[in-house]
Amino acid sequence: MNSGSDTSNVIVTGGAGFVGSHVAKALAQSGFTPVTYDNLSRGFAESVRWGPLIEADLADEVALNAAFTQYTPVGVIHLAAYAYVHESVEYPLLYFQNNVGGSERLFSTMCKAGIDKIVFSSTCSIYGIVDSETIDEKHQAAPINPYAQSKWIVEQMLSATEIAHGVRSVRLRYFNAAGADPDGEIGENHDPETHLIPLVLQVAAGQRGHIDIFGDDYPTADGTAVRDYVHVSDLADAHVSSLRHLLGGGEGFAANLANGRGYSV
Repeated sequence: MNSGSDTSNVIVTGGAGFVGSHVAKALAQSGFTPVTYDNLSRGFAESVRWGPLIEADLADEVALNAAFTQYTPVGVIHLAAYAYVHESVEYPLLYFQNNVGGSERLFSTMCKAGIDKIVFSSTCSIYGIVDSETIDEKHQAAPINPYAQSKWIVEQMLSATEIAHGVRSVRLRYFNAAGADPDGEIGENHDPETHLIPLVLQVAAGQRGHIDIFGDDYPTADGTAVRDYVHVSDLADAHVSSLRHLLGGGEGFAANLANGRGYSV
């Protein structure tokens, strides 16, 4: 376990989750030591394989301060958030408390510790309902559910924190994360599982009887919705590249992460 004397430590909040665990592996392969900070409410300890695990909540100020003191990270990658749209509609305050409140505590701790570089896991959902076939970063944010609203609020918090405290950030807005580690070491493991590809594979493997497809009258070739799927390993690489950009003195920015091609459900 690396201590504060190591200059390669990176705190990865939510590093025990689907995207977070892949980010941790990519960091380790790039010479960093990922320090996973996760309360394991939706992540899995067995997915933390490339660095130490701190099992704690972002609301735990003592644990958060201790993590920064012990590991003195070169930067932070922030992926700790609840991410179910339907759940956010049913329990909006839970989402604002966790996604926004937890982020505020994290950013405050960073400022106190003098850490001024962060990569934030955001979402394309901040754009809301868009008429055009393509979405770039110039599209106006218009989130339509509490999950997306919470992500957009955090992006605004980061912009304000840069002005006030010099904390530079890269905000990565990804579309539909899919796939798994090519080595088979980690992969999707949601409960409940809501992602299309693992659901289809579960049907093929006989683990569930069928899959429900919602909507058959979209203006597409087969009537189903078209989504942009981006491989989780590509997402992980983008997080590492963004961190390197900030460590090299680069300015903060927001970017969409996608493959630029849509696939129907």
